[in-house]
Amino acid sequence: MKNTKNKFLNLPQIIGGADALKKYIETNLVYPEEARKLRIEGIVHLVAEIDDDGKVILVEIIKGVAGGCNDEAIRLIKNVQFGGVKNKRLRVKTKKRFKIRFQLPPESQITYQFVDKKTANPKPSVTNYSYTIQINNS
Repeated sequence: MKNTKNKFLNLPQIIGGADALKKYIETNLVYPEEARKLRIEGIVHLVAEIDDDGKVILVEIIKGVAGGCNDEAIRLIKNVQFGGVKNKRLRVKTKKRFKIRFQLPPESQITYQFVDKKTANPKPSVTNYSYTIQINNS
């Protein structure tokens, strides 16, 4: 005999699953300007209350990050779409936890130097040139 669990309640699920949520956050996260200027990074922990129609009705910060990251995390979670559920005439609100990572791309800097090496007729004074290239990942 197969061991099956009987579920009492059906819970709202993210449309498209965890992969869709990850892709949604990656494409829609707008890094707050204040956090970018101050190089603030971290993980915002949230809990969202979801009704039986799959709408997010309340979002609370459990552990936050400064620089506007909390507000951005709330905005993202409020716009997540969950599938509605039917529970035999019961209207059920559920809570779900989320983590949203705010991480800036690494600063990239490449430094190199050109040196003119003429060995046939060396000059008494040597001129060195140095260039710095900064790559901004914005």
